[in-house]
Amino acid sequence: MSDDRRVVIVGAGPAGVRAAQTLVAAGVRPIVIDENARWGGQIYRQPPAYGGFQRSKKTLYGFEARKADALHTTMAALLPHIDYRPDTLAWACEADRLDTLQAGREISVPFSHLIIASGATDRVLPMPGWTLPGVYTLGAAQVALKAQGCAIGRRVVLAGTGPLLYLVAYQYVKAGAQVVAVLDTSPLSQQLAAVPRLARVPSTFAKGLYYVGWLKAHRIRIERGVKLVGIRGAQNVEAIEWRASQNDSVTETISCDAVGISFGLRPETQLADLAGCRFRFDALNRCWLPEFDAAGRSSVRGLYLAGDGAGIAGADAAELAGRRAALALLDDLAIPHPRGPGMRDAASLERSLQRIAVFRAGIETAFAPPAQCAAQWPDDMTVCRCEEVDAGTLRRCIRGGEANEINRLKALTRVGMGRCQGRMCGEAALLLLAEETGRPLEAVGRLRSQPPVKPIPLSPAMYADNVAEIPVEARDE
Repeated sequence: MSDDRRVVIVGAGPAGVRAAQTLVAAGVRPIVIDENARWGGQIYRQPPAYGGFQRSKKTLYGFEARKADALHTTMAALLPHIDYRPDTLAWACEADRLDTLQAGREISVPFSHLIIASGATDRVLPMPGWTLPGVYTLGAAQVALKAQGCAIGRRVVLAGTGPLLYLVAYQYVKAGAQVVAVLDTSPLSQQLAAVPRLARVPSTFAKGLYYVGWLKAHRIRIERGVKLVGIRGAQNVEAIEWRASQNDSVTETISCDAVGISFGLRPETQLADLAGCRFRFDALNRCWLPEFDAAGRSSVRGLYLAGDGAGIAGADAAELAGRRAALALLDDLAIPHPRGPGMRDAASLERSLQRIAVFRAGIETAFAPPAQCAAQWPDDMTVCRCEEVDAGTLRRCIRGGEANEINRLKALTRVGMGRCQGRMCGEAALLLLAEETGRPLEAVGRLRSQPPVKPIPLSPAMYADNVAEIPVEARDE
């Protein structure tokens, strides 16, 4: 790879793999940095190569087994033509360099062109008891099932909102786990109102209906429009408390030993932020997203965005966006687009992405997180578990007039300064700040990212024999 063509892809999920495939077909050898041990991302996560258990792709991925197999097979064929770096964390990004951690060592990776396909994580909204052992995100519940061959508990309640709620419930019951209830905070009327837009992608809509119908046929309790009161337990989860929308004065209790919670997904935008991308507030996703054009070009020259890391759109859209970003990169390098089986032109990719965008708008409408939930949080409830900051501490700081912007609140209370760097508590702090100041979410600021975006060890091994910058050519050899 020549000095002026140092192409790097962060992420080996659907977007990253399809971007790599497109580049390789055009004669470009990219570096693909993957935090996981095996490619596939979260949606098509593979079990460990030597995990000690065997599960078929049909069992792991259900209706998506063919798509998962196609992606896995494609990446396997690409390995001789790319510089693939698994188990590698990209923890910081500058204008022309990524800082990564691989095998306990810090390695600086220079680039001329970068595709960020960083994916998404669960949107977490706290509730009393959410820090008890036995409480997981839905994403973590999937990791346990796909990568470790186990469930998160013996009696599991899945709570929150979003299509992932029903998918995980279906996957758990199919695997033999006991799901005692699915508690959805979104009312049925809200979900029905979104049907016209959801019907724009009938195959995906039909799968969602199937999951719900299958769960009901197997007598899994589903409650919609609920208000989650809290999770009870002394040392571990013992029960979850909730109220029905039609009878808000009565609190119901369900006995369980594990709870999976999520309120949809939120993009992982930290690397784009550190690289200097401009951001805009997206009212539909209720979060700040990096700006990019239809081709995936960001506001930073040579930096492209694809997949859920640029805005939640799902695995199918991620594959399309990965291809589209790679085509844009090839245009900027004046390299002809590849032709052949599986290769689509830019206009066709953009049309498909626009159609999926209408569907995704329906999803966000159908499963919007509960509004004004921050007003119900008790003062002694932990908001930032890393720094042990509770809601009362945040309220006192805001009501005292010391902070009316999120980064000021962070500086004064340390909310979002811990190991998760605000990835778990940042949205909760924003919601509380907006509630207390009576302003819309976009008016209270955007939590600025700081490196490292995820925890890294501070040990002598990290620096032993470290090279400040390893040329791409040397890595390729």
